[in-house]
Amino acid sequence: MALYIKAAEILEKVERKKGAVKTLVYDSKYQNIKQLFALVCETQKYSEVLQEIIDTTRLLKDTKLRIHLAKALVYDLLIGQGVKCGGAWKAVMLKHRSRLQAALARIKVRQKVSRNEDLLPPSMQNIGGVTIPRYVRVNTLKTTVEDVIDYLKREGYSYHGTASRLEDLYRLSGKEFLKDLHLRDLLVFSAKMDFHDHYLYKAGHIILQDKASCLPAHLLDPPVGAHVIDACAAPGNKSSHLAAIMKNKGKLFAFDLDAKRLSTMSTLLLRAGVTFQQLANEDFLKVDPLCPAYKDVTHILLDPSCSGSGMLCLSDGGSEEQRRDPERLQALAAFQLRCLNHALRFPRLQRLVYSTCSVHREENEEVVSACLQNNPAFGLVRLLPEWPERGLEPLAQCLRASVTKTLTHGFFVAMLKRRLQTPGSSMELSSRVTPPAQEERAETSVEDQPPPAKKKKRNRKKPKKQGT
Repeated sequence: MALYIKAAEILEKVERKKGAVKTLVYDSKYQNIKQLFALVCETQKYSEVLQEIIDTTRLLKDTKLRIHLAKALVYDLLIGQGVKCGGAWKAVMLKHRSRLQAALARIKVRQKVSRNEDLLPPSMQNIGGVTIPRYVRVNTLKTTVEDVIDYLKREGYSYHGTASRLEDLYRLSGKEFLKDLHLRDLLVFSAKMDFHDHYLYKAGHIILQDKASCLPAHLLDPPVGAHVIDACAAPGNKSSHLAAIMKNKGKLFAFDLDAKRLSTMSTLLLRAGVTFQQLANEDFLKVDPLCPAYKDVTHILLDPSCSGSGMLCLSDGGSEEQRRDPERLQALAAFQLRCLNHALRFPRLQRLVYSTCSVHREENEEVVSACLQNNPAFGLVRLLPEWPERGLEPLAQCLRASVTKTLTHGFFVAMLKRRLQTPGSSMELSSRVTPPAQEERAETSVEDQPPPAKKKKRNRKKPKKQGT
């Protein structure tokens, strides 16, 4: 019953604009975050349909349920996988199931559709029936990709090698799986596959993380032994990914203003085998870039609070509710820009990845453009030239992600790199700081290229005078 109580509380807070779904879900401290997040998102997506069913059946009057709780229960009863609680609530829902099902059937007949998904507005439908696969990141602090593949094969899973194109992921079903075509430590399964009770997940050998969410750490790619900041770190999946890339060597400073989220993150990192992190319940904007503790920080991952519009409805267009709230978007963008400007003040910073789970230009391209105007010492890096979805013009160096074009949640990623300075400058960027693996994946834009070296003049010896 706790699942539906939490879902109802979050749905009510979202409706009253008390926070974004993603933030509210993680703040709830509910044990199964994924389950709660999915229920809230799907209930919100079908909200109008559920409201009509509840109104026409007079469910609230007959059951004394509150509207948000009723919506969550009716969603799971009619559209989800069944009510996940026992006791009085389940008995009530089963008692009214026949007339609730009849109400849903009448709506489908009236709208001349056969699938539940077809009842949604076009902007909220998975175009062409596309669903996001189950992505599983192998935690290389505890195991290897090859060992996980062998383990799953012994359990009856069918491995089909590395995907060669995005279309390969559409065909996955049952226990079939592939290695991702872009990220070396990511495995891909059918959308219905669930690993929350699997040994590999409970032991921290695999991390359940959307592909788009894996991009920031993958692209930042700090070298082993580096000093790195994860500026807005909780709930911790990106921090654990950074730790795996760095092989638990160096320093990882992780900040988050929310003590509850940081506590959850500490548990996640412990399970993942991360040992070199320094967690701080601190506002990143109040961290002093000139503090001696951060004098060797060269890489920063900045994933600040955002509208979460890429997570809410799994569509390219973002949610209608987010579009109708320009003031909130403006406030979020201003906060994001402050964070970005602040991060670039760390004196030895070489690379920074900025990411959001938003689909809105205001939080993405416009924030990055404003930051570059304020910080001419930094330029954009062109990321993954083969990636199918680019940042909106003129920032095509950046990446976007979406359910229809990349089979992920909506996401945005930009990388800023310090420009080369004149020889002898304290800010000169040595070629040694960039790992070879990263240079293969990140193609630097023309504006980041150093000027051509001047040709040295040849010293020609004067011929000796011949004696007379």
